[in-house]
Amino acid sequence: MPHLAETNIYSPRQRFVLLIITLVLLGLLSFFGLLQYLTAFLGAGILYVVLRPWFTALVHKHKWNRALVTVMLLVFAVVVLVIPFFALSSLLIDRVAELAKHPEQILQAVQSVERKVGMQVTQETQVRQLLQQGAAKVSQWIPTLASSVLNVIVVVGLMLFTLYYLFMQEEAFLAGLRRYLPFREKTMEELSESLKNNVNSNVLGQGIVALVQGLLTGATLWIFKVPDPMFWTVVAFFMAFIPVLGTPLVWGPAAIYQFAQGQTTQGIGIVLVGVIVIINVDNLLRIWLAKYMGDIHPWVTLVGLTLGVEIFGIVGLVIGPLLLSYFIVLMQVFSRENLALQHLMPDTLTGRAERAVETDTAEKLAASEVRRTQ
Repeated sequence: MPHLAETNIYSPRQRFVLLIITLVLLGLLSFFGLLQYLTAFLGAGILYVVLRPWFTALVHKHKWNRALVTVMLLVFAVVVLVIPFFALSSLLIDRVAELAKHPEQILQAVQSVERKVGMQVTQETQVRQLLQQGAAKVSQWIPTLASSVLNVIVVVGLMLFTLYYLFMQEEAFLAGLRRYLPFREKTMEELSESLKNNVNSNVLGQGIVALVQGLLTGATLWIFKVPDPMFWTVVAFFMAFIPVLGTPLVWGPAAIYQFAQGQTTQGIGIVLVGVIVIINVDNLLRIWLAKYMGDIHPWVTLVGLTLGVEIFGIVGLVIGPLLLSYFIVLMQVFSRENLALQHLMPDTLTGRAERAVETDTAEKLAASEVRRTQ
């Protein structure tokens, strides 16, 4: 049997080029094939950063079994995060779809406002059209268990599967990052700390603020007899991720609705609680959390939300600001590395010139020494 090297028609350089082309093609094929499941991988990474302190404390400090701790954290993630998310999203989808099919309640509220202000705000057909468009958009943004069971199972399963191996093979994963990412050790540590702060701020911080704001808004609307307070609590929870505007987009229209219904006292009550309690609790909570979890500029949050929701759906409320924040951090790292390189290059060129002069001088001295001996 002839040796492979003797029968191969390619030169070593050609084989290397073909190897690079094959790697690029396979990488692109894998990337585009898994692109629809990108949310699962990003979700696994975010949960890894959030749950890692607990994993480290239980496994490395208290010497618990690694597999047991990993399974416990996976169950915790499903019970505390995945199931409530789909329950809330399903409630929101169903209620919006019901309003789109039977918009009489919204139309009555609009007509009451028109009678109060003495002018026509909008037409009935426009209200119906807006509700239908809103229901379609919400259905697009928020996945439900009923709409795409198989896709939900695949995404959640892939996320948990990835998270499992991130914990079980943590050392190999981190070693791979240090080996293949094009950053120095100091930069890697800085990026790791920045990622932890951004995830804590966007996931834990924003989640706590949204939960408190949603509960406060829902309780306020329930106290002042606004219909369907549970639904508006869910809406307020999601709206609380939006900086500055947030829950006022929920309790503000609710107050207008009560005024339009002739419930002046209840409308005033909603406004007072919203302005005095809900907004101030939001501000105080964000200031307090910023001390422990880092702070993100409202502009970054707002732009990140806009991009994230459009690309990733409702999970973009978390992923969007996180990706934009990390992009800004990488730009800062690039700027610093580039500046350091610019400072280094003149010194390098000077050093090369000095070494060239020294070499030339040494060669001349050696040549003169040879002539002298001759």
